[in-house]
Amino acid sequence: MSVLKNINNIIVCGLCILLLSGCKKYLDAKSDKSLVTPSSLADLQSILDYYFWVNQRDPGAGLLSSEDYYLSQSDFDGLGSLYNQNLYIWNPSNLFASGTNDWSRAYDNVYRANTILENISSIPIDTENNVEWNNVYGQALFLRAKAFFQIAVIWAKVFDSSTASTDLGIPLRLKSDFNEISTRSTLQETYDQIIADAKSATEKLPDIPLHVLRSSKMASNGLLARIYLSLGNYDSCLYYCQAALAIKSELLDYNELSQTATYPIANFNKEVMYGAQITSSYSVTSKQVDSSLYKSYDDNDLRKAIFFRSKGNGSYSFKGGYTGSSTPFSGIATDEMYLMRAECNARLNQLQKSMDDLNNLLSKRWKTGTFIPYNNLSKDTLLYIILLERRKELLFRDIRWLDIKRLNRNGDNIILTRFINDKLYSLSANDLRYALAIPEDVIQLSGMPQNPR
Repeated sequence: MSVLKNINNIIVCGLCILLLSGCKKYLDAKSDKSLVTPSSLADLQSILDYYFWVNQRDPGAGLLSSEDYYLSQSDFDGLGSLYNQNLYIWNPSNLFASGTNDWSRAYDNVYRANTILENISSIPIDTENNVEWNNVYGQALFLRAKAFFQIAVIWAKVFDSSTASTDLGIPLRLKSDFNEISTRSTLQETYDQIIADAKSATEKLPDIPLHVLRSSKMASNGLLARIYLSLGNYDSCLYYCQAALAIKSELLDYNELSQTATYPIANFNKEVMYGAQITSSYSVTSKQVDSSLYKSYDDNDLRKAIFFRSKGNGSYSFKGGYTGSSTPFSGIATDEMYLMRAECNARLNQLQKSMDDLNNLLSKRWKTGTFIPYNNLSKDTLLYIILLERRKELLFRDIRWLDIKRLNRNGDNIILTRFINDKLYSLSANDLRYALAIPEDVIQLSGMPQNPR
């Protein structure tokens, strides 16, 4: 059996105990791991290249909790999982099945990254392997930063600099030892670690990867831009957007896409900087798009036909993902970079630069010759349009949950509602439930504090 298969078998077997400790039945997992310790850079790269787990199992609880979509009563009843139903109505607890779930899958990638970071230190770096060595090291740091950030967005409060030093963060597992007791860091410590990992990755990675399933400097710059946007640090977000776009700035022209194709936008298209997707259990097939959002697209806006499919009953489903399938895209792409740069420039009073990016993007989204560029907009009007276009462009990208949290921190007062079983459910701005309940089995076995309800 190959090192890759052995390592991944150990990881899968250890999913349920990544954050637990003290149980004798788990001690053998560590000794088994020692028998298949990777011994070369090729071994370590093979762990990173196991894309089925590394790139195709991103957590989707934030997407399921957001208002990118709604479910009919029959679709809700057919979810087949009490936990997904609870996520949909923002239940205070009981959101995840025991064992394998979004939490364990995210920490699964943390474990992979830690395994690589620990073992690469035993491989001497020299003039012949230094490029490969740095590349593998940087990919592992990127993977850990990305996983920690996804975990923080779902299971921690929105970052507030005035309370971050005392707010509950996430467990920062920096070693591969299954038996190490997990404790929660502060939110400040959480983001300090995420940023440190992502910045270190940027220093090590090549500008362009062999394939976008691997991370790169452009991807880590894009990740840092997203992180800083979530923190409300617009200067730093702008810096990393510019760094990412300096490497790759291409945009698809939607005039060249087929509006009638089942999935019009190809996987790994030229906008993709890093390819990743949410686990297939969060398929968009049964989800219906809010009618007011659908109507917000102008008839000359090609996204209206490329993104949506009529269900024949007056409702629409989504078909415009960047995976070429019904599985939501969770990677990094140039269109997001342009929108982040436009938002940051607007907030920093660089209005013309902001409009230039917005106009550049939208000229590729509307029918040729129909888009009238924005000009001479006030700051407030420009920000309103950018945030609306962000909503329309990045649909089903697992970004909306992050956006709602950061915008409500800024006072936007976004209130979410669902109507199921003849009952109205709502989630008010800055509700404690925006930090989802950690799986109960993790709390019981680790002893870490649960998120306040």
